[in-house]
Amino acid sequence: MITQVFPEALRFSLVEPINKAVDVISSRFGDQFHDFSSWVLQYVLVPFESLLRGLPWWLVVLAIFLLSLHATRHPGKAIAFAACIVLVGCFGLWDQMIQTLALVMVATMISVLLGIPLGIWSARSAGLRRLLIPLMDVMQTMPSFVYLVPVLMLFGLGKVPAIFATIIYATPPLIRLTDLGIRQVNAELTEAAWSFGTTRWQLLVDVQLPLARPTIMAGLNQTIMMALSMVVIASMIGARGLGEDVLAGIQTLDIGKGLQAGVAIVILAIVMDRIVQGYGRDDRQRAAQAEKGN
Repeated sequence: MITQVFPEALRFSLVEPINKAVDVISSRFGDQFHDFSSWVLQYVLVPFESLLRGLPWWLVVLAIFLLSLHATRHPGKAIAFAACIVLVGCFGLWDQMIQTLALVMVATMISVLLGIPLGIWSARSAGLRRLLIPLMDVMQTMPSFVYLVPVLMLFGLGKVPAIFATIIYATPPLIRLTDLGIRQVNAELTEAAWSFGTTRWQLLVDVQLPLARPTIMAGLNQTIMMALSMVVIASMIGARGLGEDVLAGIQTLDIGKGLQAGVAIVILAIVMDRIVQGYGRDDRQRAAQAEKGN
């Protein structure tokens, strides 16, 4: 059978232009990227991780219990979530869990600082929305491994490039759902607020954001879950934590080690998911859920 070949005259490659562009950016702005990476590591990630690692384990478990209780208003669920965190410690993965939690929380905080303002701006600007939608489509559909290449070139190995790769992957859902939540606010309520002489800031803070909170919290939930899904991939470029144990299990064919770390990641994801979901409901919904559970 004769194999058909694509015409040579129609072929072209993006490899050389992309490599040249990356080389130019690295040569011109390499020092600035390095300084920024060092600043994030020294003043954001390391202090936050050191704070978490310095806390007694029982205090972390107590904080998880109280946070879960406040979010769900269900003592049984709060005890179960706290017990799940204790189980990770029983696996001998406490320190790795704290490292993963620090990385995910820092990436999530930066995603929130970027995603919510962009979502609000997008809800008010159709032009920005038309610009952001294809960009976010690319960010969400491009294989996550691809993010590691330019990030490695600009920031090198370590936790900081892992954070930025996570931010690129995890921010779009928050932008989309913040935009959606604000645009879905009832137009009649908005008009009523305007009729009382409300300023744009008061309209946003007192009307739109409270009504859009469930949708925004759903976006935050998705951002956290996508950040956790990057844990194993981030470990390939020097991020420590539970992903490193999964990667080591794959590399050494140690199924037990990899699966145990994977279970710990799932436990962390479930606990964070349920807490964020709880805060996505208003007080009446949480009280009703608690009564239903009792």
